[in-house]
Amino acid sequence: MPAALRTTRAAWIEAGLSALGSAGPDAVRVEPVAAQLGVTKGGFYRHFADRNAFLSALLDEWERRSVDEVIARVEADEADAATNVRRAGTLTFAKDLLPIDLAVRAWARSDSQVAVRLRRVDNARIGYLRSQFATITGDRGEVEARSMLAFALAIGQHFITAEHAEFGRTQALNLAAAFLTAPPGERPVLPTSRD
Repeated sequence: MPAALRTTRAAWIEAGLSALGSAGPDAVRVEPVAAQLGVTKGGFYRHFADRNAFLSALLDEWERRSVDEVIARVEADEADAATNVRRAGTLTFAKDLLPIDLAVRAWARSDSQVAVRLRRVDNARIGYLRSQFATITGDRGEVEARSMLAFALAIGQHFITAEHAEFGRTQALNLAAAFLTAPPGERPVLPTSRD
């Protein structure tokens, strides 16, 4: 019965997310995922009606992990807003979730249903940012600007290959985050050494 243990719904979803993150939605096919699991494709149909149901389950799991779990983990620490914003970004785009997120973003450009799902996820993420920035400043415009800039930085940094003058990449990102989360009228201290 080892094969039955390896073909749980959760195992199929994990393998599907891995395929999605590494090669996009076209790589999420029953036979290759079954081969990755070391089983036949017959077990797949005990858990999913078809490939579309499987893809939907993958998106459900990605959404749960990248929104619900991230916010729950951040809120469990009871930290200040600046820490929450940074931690949410770090967890959202962590090593295990980043490839999936980028694959979903690419997929959403050609699939309107995935675009709707991505919009819902991004709305939840930016909503959380708004709630945090609202504790730093009461200016609604500033809350919106900070939320948009923080979100753009979190996603965009993965596509930027520019050098950062006398600052290393990590320093530049930390400096940007410090500016975004500083109380109104305060400026963060510039880093002095390159990473």
